[in-house]
Amino acid sequence: MGKIKDYFELNPSKNTNSYTDYINYIDTSSVTKGILHDITHLDGNFPSRANRRVKYDDILYSSVRPNLRHYYHYKLNYENVVASTGYILLRNKNKELYSSEFLYYFLGTDSVVTYLSNIAELSQSTFPSFSAKDLGKIELPAFDFIYQEKIADILTTYDKLIENNNKRIKLLEQMAENLYKEWFVRFRFPGYEDTEFEDGMPRDWVREKIGLHYNTCSGGTPSRTHEEYYTEGTIPWVKTGEIKDGIIIHTDECITEAGIKGSSAKLLPQGAVVMAMYGVNIGMLAYLDSEMTCNQACCVFNDKNEINSRHYLFHYLYSIRDYLLLIGFGAAQQNLSQDLIKKVKIVIPPAELIKEFDKQKEPLYQTIRALMMQNDKLIKQRDALLPRLMSGKLEV
Repeated sequence: MGKIKDYFELNPSKNTNSYTDYINYIDTSSVTKGILHDITHLDGNFPSRANRRVKYDDILYSSVRPNLRHYYHYKLNYENVVASTGYILLRNKNKELYSSEFLYYFLGTDSVVTYLSNIAELSQSTFPSFSAKDLGKIELPAFDFIYQEKIADILTTYDKLIENNNKRIKLLEQMAENLYKEWFVRFRFPGYEDTEFEDGMPRDWVREKIGLHYNTCSGGTPSRTHEEYYTEGTIPWVKTGEIKDGIIIHTDECITEAGIKGSSAKLLPQGAVVMAMYGVNIGMLAYLDSEMTCNQACCVFNDKNEINSRHYLFHYLYSIRDYLLLIGFGAAQQNLSQDLIKKVKIVIPPAELIKEFDKQKEPLYQTIRALMMQNDKLIKQRDALLPRLMSGKLEV
């Protein structure tokens, strides 16, 4: 059939960013396994790496640490879309000769990811990486175009179901956010008609330091030199890159009991709220779906008052993120610390109102969780089919 470079342009020349007013930017951290987590609108002062113009049907494949699977098939209709130069951009030369959809799925197979990861590990660059030339040399499966399309259609069916579930999750998250704003920003909470206000806030509400109402802790990173800390680990270990304003069902890595004992990592309760203190996801939040551990860059909250306030806390911290980013500090990047976070003030309504909000939010949370679990099953089924379809062992 040939190689990727025979059918696709890799980082096409004269495809650099020429927009001056605004761009919709896709960073390498914006996508994982074909899912676009966010696209950032930027007005001027674009980062230097924002320099690959993206067109419909382009494929983006991160050239750094391919094992993290930052790849994406762009099929949206934003204006002025630009991707990071951390991506290799693949553009179809002739859509009647080879299917972009098929290539996208082929690039996500374990065999391709492993091949590129091995090249990356041998690279002399600061981070494990490979070049566009390395990607272009990969031999393509010898399937005719019609067969490629059939395989892509099967896999796309799974992705459409996953995408629909993700849209439902976004709607449910927006419903929860709207409820929070209605009660605690617009002050239209149950019984607000009979409430007396003072200085723009209900009289019986208080604004006090987070540390007065919540204990905080962080985790640790077991030494990589001790294989027994990670090998056959069963305890989920959260890294800041996995904190994305949602529920953490699974983690990329698990550690062992020995890993906990041999480090400052600690077992955290199911349902805990966690915040990223530094890294690319600084200020982002998550719920822990089960007992988990985390690294030292995470701040975990525990209610001192022993009321179920995790949903109120989550939404309050989300609402003050810009302020948290403003007070963050660091030499190379913004940083937060537990001490800094505990000094931040939080509005505390009466306990009964907090309990009622958490009671109202809980069904939305459980539905979101169920949809995430459903997606998890769909992803496993799709990924199990992928190598069989690509190898021709499963006929279509």
